[in-house]
Formats: sequence, structure tokens, C-alpha cells
Amino acid sequence: MRCGLNVSTSAAPGADPVARAREAERLGFDFVSASDHPCTAHPTMETWTMLSWIAAATSRITIATRVLGVPYRNPAMVAKMAETFDRLSGGRLILGLGGGYSDEEFRSFGIPVPTPRDKIDGLEDAIRIARGLWSEPAFTHAGRVHHVDAADLEPKPERDIPIWLGTFGPRALDLTGRLADGWIPSLDFAPPETARVMLERIAAAAEDAGRDPAGITRAYNVGVRIGGQAEDGPGLVSGPPGAVIERLLGFVEIGFNAFNFMPAGPDMAEQVERLAHEVLPALREETAAPAWPFT
Repeated sequence: MRCGLNVSTSAAPGADPVARAREAERLGFDFVSASDHPCTAHPTMETWTMLSWIAAATSRITIATRVLGVPYRNPAMVAKMAETFDRLSGGRLILGLGGGYSDEEFRSFGIPVPTPRDKIDGLEDAIRIARGLWSEPAFTHAGRVHHVDAADLEPKPERDIPIWLGTFGPRALDLTGRLADGWIPSLDFAPPETARVMLERIAAAAEDAGRDPAGITRAYNVGVRIGGQAEDGPGLVSGPPGAVIERLLGFVEIGFNAFNFMPAGPDMAEQVERLAHEVLPALREETAAPAWPFT
């Protein structure tokens, strides 16, 4: 069982994403992640820049984009950025990609608003472009949304950089099963019974593509608050440690094999400590038997 921790992109006074990531590394989390919403009314940091700064200030912990909206950045440039990030960090990047959630953000930044079809086709183009540039010389891809023409990217990555997708619709889930190394939905967008059906669709698409569904990491993005009465809200699991562990194990039973935690509550540092000491050890012990992949 691999467990990650959200790092807020807040740029409010006192925000210290590096300190949060270093604490996550010290406490034994496997990865940190951050969302990608550049257009906000409140102060925020740009995700890629912030995560690069974190990578330079840590040594072990894996770093995931959760998830980069493809329409914000040219996919070939993202492939180049990812190779450099992964090489300089010592192989610690998970490249999370998505079709782009907020049309209003695109409008505000003067970016053409893609249609739902464009979002999924563009996401597939981005994956194929990245993998092609990472592995082939003079790579050409004539996609419906994005293309490259005899493009060279050097040096090539020293490993297969994992690509996780944050997807929800039927076509996007099929794409995840066909091409992705991992799937990272959020509890509030994909509650357990919905997620179960989505997992089945991803598995079916993987099998149709000749892939082993077990090779796809399934990471649930879950809000969590330790303490008080057992009570769930939209996107949130809360209560005493035992109740939280039981709820998380229920998510494992439907097919998830990794978690990205978003601690909630007034004392964030205390929540992270309690999560690390009172939940993660038991969760890992209970899920130690299956040999889950983490790519």
C-alpha cells in the first residue's frame, strides 16, 4: 500500500510547501502531490514550479502532479519538462495528466475552451507524444488535437516515467485502461459505488487492449480528518483512527491499491502526524499480503 500526501498550492502568508513535503518524507509517506488550477481568486503557486522546488529540497519521496491540465501546456514541452524533472530528481516523478476540469479557467486565461471530445483526444495525444519522444528519434505523431513532426528529445529518460490519469467519463476511463500506468480519481467526484463501476470499465478496457489490469495503479484521492465521531462528508472520511482505517480498507476491497490523502481540520500539522502514526502503519499491515504494483 502506497500512501501520498497533498501539498497545497496556496501562496498565502506562511505557506511553506517545502516544509510540508520534507515532513511527509520524514514521516514515511511514499509520495506528495499537488493539483493544477492556475487561475484562482486566492493566492496560489504554479504547480510545476512548486513541485520542482520541492524535488530540489527532498531526496527520497516521489512527486506527483495531480493532475496537469493538458490544455494549459504544449504536450511536447511537458514531455521535455518531465524528462528533466525526472532526471534531476533521481527518478521521482509521477506525471499525472487530465483533460482539464474548469472551462472557466481556460476562458479567463484566454485559452481556447476544448470540447469534451477535444479534451479526451488531446489527452490521448499528450500520452502518445510523451512516450514517443521519450523513446524514439525524430518522432512524428499526427493527432487530431496535438501533433509533433520529426521531433527529437534528448536525453531520453533513464526509466519509464509513469503516467497517471485523473479521468471520469466513459471515453476517458477507456483511455485509462488502454494507455495509463495509474488512475487517480477523487472521492468527491467518484464515490465508492461509482468508483467500483469505473474500475470495472478500466479493467475491461485494459483487457481489450491486451494489458493486465493489475498493472495499473489505482490511487484514491481522499480527504481525511482524524478525531471526533465517525462521520463522512463529500470527499471526506473522518472519525477515530480505527473508523478511518476501516473505511479505507473498504476502498481497498473495491480495488484501490494506493491513497493520496488530503488532511482536513484546523491543525494541519497535527492531522498529518496522526495520519502517519495512527493510520498508515495499520493500513499498510492490513494490506501487506497482496503484492500490488506501484508504477
